[in-house]
Amino acid sequence: MPQPLRDAEQLSFLAPAQGKQSVTPAQALLVPPPEFFAQNGHSNSGRPLNARLFLGTSSWAFAGWRDLVYRDSYSEAQLSRQGLPAYSQHPLLNSVGIDRGFYAPMTAQQFALYASQVPGGFRFLVKAPELITGALRRDETGASIEFNPNHLDPVLAFDQFIAPCREGLGEKLGVMVFQFSPLPRAWLFDSARWIGRLGEFIAKLPAGLPYAMEFRDSTLLTPRMMRMLAQCGAHFCLSLHDRMPPIERQLRALDEHERGNCGPLFVRWNLRAGQHYAQAKARYAPFNTLMDPDLPTRQALAQRIARVVQRGQTALVIANNKAEGCAPLTLHALAQAVAQNLEPARA
Repeated sequence: MPQPLRDAEQLSFLAPAQGKQSVTPAQALLVPPPEFFAQNGHSNSGRPLNARLFLGTSSWAFAGWRDLVYRDSYSEAQLSRQGLPAYSQHPLLNSVGIDRGFYAPMTAQQFALYASQVPGGFRFLVKAPELITGALRRDETGASIEFNPNHLDPVLAFDQFIAPCREGLGEKLGVMVFQFSPLPRAWLFDSARWIGRLGEFIAKLPAGLPYAMEFRDSTLLTPRMMRMLAQCGAHFCLSLHDRMPPIERQLRALDEHERGNCGPLFVRWNLRAGQHYAQAKARYAPFNTLMDPDLPTRQALAQRIARVVQRGQTALVIANNKAEGCAPLTLHALAQAVAQNLEPARA
């Protein structure tokens, strides 16, 4: 279990910007100073973004982020155990994704430890265990061996995920994401039946909490699905991933979900179209350079973020290194694009 760093140890991890623990959420959203990313060819206006915008990466444990997030070189094992307090003091990163719970449920104590290491304005995106979302059980190689009897079990979801997550993170909980890996083909042929089952599952969860559904089957992005999510009070999480349609298609689905209203925006920018996970990992390591900037996705996302925050809603975006090559630089470039789209509101 990760242990909090002592004060002296925290200082050794800090990137050039320090002291975020005492700033307000709005100040925490200041785009990093120009020199912070100068070596990567990025300029920066230095203007603050909207305090309703939360930007983070899918993990904080990447040794290649030296001079981007961490001041010195540390192993990924060190960063995994001790890097979160330093990550949370970065001037741009006020959110992070917790993926480890997807593979095995976490306890309230484990969530609380993470919460204790970050400032009050910080928010976590937490993935539900595959024990609940997975349609199939798999062996060590990833091969499916049988249907999962716990799939969409609301009692298990509450006991193994919702209750400990809510208790441990408290106000620092940003959103609980239920990511559904590709469903069996037979289920997709009768998607209406599974959508109905998902709706029954959501309806049995405690009301008033931030739930978002993320899919890996493009055929599920139907008006029926979006209407059901809206009726159940759940959100649609945009999944920018090779298995899913481009962002424009997903934004149209989101429009169907919102029906003219503007709700919060939850996004996981995971994987560039046309690449597999292992291919992207090998190509982009050590994840310290924007190798494949995805300008259309960035601009479309920035425009939607600006619209959301200008209407008083929250936007939470988690970026993966496999999206463009370096998650912190992806978010820095996205922040610049959001600032440009917010300019009319300042005029």
